[in-house]
Amino acid sequence: MSTTLPAPASEAETPPPYAARLNPPQQQAVLTTEGPVLMLAGAGTGKTAALTARLAHLIATRAAWPSEILCVTFTNKAAREMRERVARHIGDAVEGMPWLGTFHSIGAKMLRRHAELVGLKQNYTIIDTDDQLRVLKQLITENDLDEKRWPARQLAGLIDRWKNRGLNPADLDAVENEAYANGRGQQFYGLYQDRLRALNACDFGDLLLHMLNILRQHRDVLEQYQRRFKYILVDEYQDTNQVQYLWLRLLAQERKNICVVGDDDQSIYSWRGAEVANILKFEKDFPGAAVIRLEQNYRSTPQILAAASALIATNRQRLGKQLWTELPQGDAVRVIGVWDAPEEARRVGEEIGRLEREGASLEQVAILVRAQYQTREFEDRFIQIGLNYRIVGGFRFYERAEIRDALAYLRVIEQPADDLAFERIHNQPKRGLGAKTLEAMRRHARRTGMPLAAASLDLADSDELPARAKGTLVALLQQIARWRQASEVETPANLLRLVLSESGYDEMLAKDRSAESAGRADNLVELARAMEEYDSLTDFLEHVSLVMDNDAAGEGEKVTIMTMHAAKGLEYDQVFLPGWEEGVFPSQRALDEGGIASLEEERRLGYVAITRAKRRCTILHAANRRIFGQWTSSIPSRFVEELPDGVVTRETTMTGGASLWRANWTETEDPFAHLAREQPSRTKTRGPGWQRALTAGYDPTPKRLAEPGRSAASFAAKPRGDIAIGARVFHDKFGYGVVEGQEGNKLEIAFEQSGSKRVLDSFVKPV
Repeated sequence: MSTTLPAPASEAETPPPYAARLNPPQQQAVLTTEGPVLMLAGAGTGKTAALTARLAHLIATRAAWPSEILCVTFTNKAAREMRERVARHIGDAVEGMPWLGTFHSIGAKMLRRHAELVGLKQNYTIIDTDDQLRVLKQLITENDLDEKRWPARQLAGLIDRWKNRGLNPADLDAVENEAYANGRGQQFYGLYQDRLRALNACDFGDLLLHMLNILRQHRDVLEQYQRRFKYILVDEYQDTNQVQYLWLRLLAQERKNICVVGDDDQSIYSWRGAEVANILKFEKDFPGAAVIRLEQNYRSTPQILAAASALIATNRQRLGKQLWTELPQGDAVRVIGVWDAPEEARRVGEEIGRLEREGASLEQVAILVRAQYQTREFEDRFIQIGLNYRIVGGFRFYERAEIRDALAYLRVIEQPADDLAFERIHNQPKRGLGAKTLEAMRRHARRTGMPLAAASLDLADSDELPARAKGTLVALLQQIARWRQASEVETPANLLRLVLSESGYDEMLAKDRSAESAGRADNLVELARAMEEYDSLTDFLEHVSLVMDNDAAGEGEKVTIMTMHAAKGLEYDQVFLPGWEEGVFPSQRALDEGGIASLEEERRLGYVAITRAKRRCTILHAANRRIFGQWTSSIPSRFVEELPDGVVTRETTMTGGASLWRANWTETEDPFAHLAREQPSRTKTRGPGWQRALTAGYDPTPKRLAEPGRSAASFAAKPRGDIAIGARVFHDKFGYGVVEGQEGNKLEIAFEQSGSKRVLDSFVKPV
């Protein structure tokens, strides 16, 4: 398809049609085509409109052919949107833009052309995370390293971090080298890169790192691209990492016609490798750069903008700008202090209910939290009052993998015949009970009609499984028996903590060095906190079932719940920001580990959160939160104190008898404890022993699984009538043999090739 450029705009057409609706700073950003340009675009100031108009202008004025413009975005969605917008301005000329896309897509396209320069072929494969972990596990095993102590996932995270910083194996210093396996980080990074070359493969980090190496080491290739790209445009420049920054700087050094669009006040992704310093030093990298500030906001009211601007002004590392708007004044930002997290959820639910009655759309209401575990309180409350909601950027609380794992353990303790739950936890965390063991368990359960756990115990008392698998199964079932006994005396929350500790689940998360691991651990802490409100495990599991049964995909409008990070780029009429307390926001992890830099990023996150609001913004903080079964006092976030009184109203609401709570509360006691002591004591009741439920009517004794040496005969299913002593039989694993003894459904068989074995009669057939 041929590309036809529109006729060049005449000087009389000022501004050109695609810039006619833009404000003066936006028009300046569009028309300033030569030299470096920093478009410093505040929240809601129309940076995408300015960027696409600039791109259209370059093509419409024939400053460059579409194929001579490099335009880089961070997501495929952003690239598609930009292509569609430019097409509306200049028609089919946009189809001739092969270099409009994400960093990785453009890096891959370049690398295909020069793969041999880094030891790859043109048809190289791009591996995903699963393949990456598989390769790393192979290398760890081959080099006699304990993968449990030095997980492949940890090494993958380190390698990703190194590549984001533009570091090759030879570039690692002593500190980086020590980050893995006591000084073997460089070795394994090098082994990994060598293995990828042998496989003719690369991971996502290589797409830019390999090209950076090529541009640095092959001057002819660098000059080729510097001649090709007459203009470079970069969206969301504040989110670039080091390798992206170095790659762009090399390409732009010759012509210096680079325009970057971003907002240093919205740099919130350092945990993904983004460096706010890249945008802060743009003028130093490109002396004489034009800095164009887009400060007119088209989204939020003056009150909201004033609050956000006052908050972010506390940061030292910023270029500075002042947002303003022509919109009506609007309501002040509300800061509400509540007694505890449940009241926080109640208050938000009541406010949303009022808005809905007044005709507001639930689609225009959002709750933005700092951490995912905060969503649980709101989900439970909204279920109770029948308020539709959705979780964006993650799963509902009870649908998250770690929560489902924990609930599966609890379901097995409560009801050992729950095969689905037992199947989920039998090898989670990893115990060496692989697919073959699971299939044997399923097969025996189907043949005998026994629950999966009972069938597992039956198998463990035979030679059907390898000795290691048998021992592991018995140990797991013994743990379940102990936990069930513990459930008679422990609270549900303490039982969960016991299970997570003794099962190895806590240890598994502790060894996982990925960015998600800490959040998963926080979610489990919140699950235990939720369980503290229930007297019995049965009551809690019933509550969860009702929550899970709530129609997540129901029709109608819904309130949006998401993290502050996930909300970037979005906007809502009504925004609620709960949990603005020290240790929650800013997070304790940021306060403990990151110093001033992390605190400033947390403040930028607050700025992003406030500027998502178009009409009203409500910030909440609780005086108390319950952590590990104890009530702890919370103080309002320092960010609350940084909001100016002129644009913020402050109120405190303590509903439900706050004075009584204060009179009886201490930091180590539930404020309801004195009331509970005045109530008649409750006695827990249990049905028959868990083994009876597990074996569905067989004849176990209550402590069967707590005594490893005891025979499993009492669990035996009824023996088959078609097999007797002396009969010749066939077994899929051991072959042909003769039955020499029988005890219930257990057979002693002398196999022709395998010797004497004790097997289950359901695994053999007469011949």
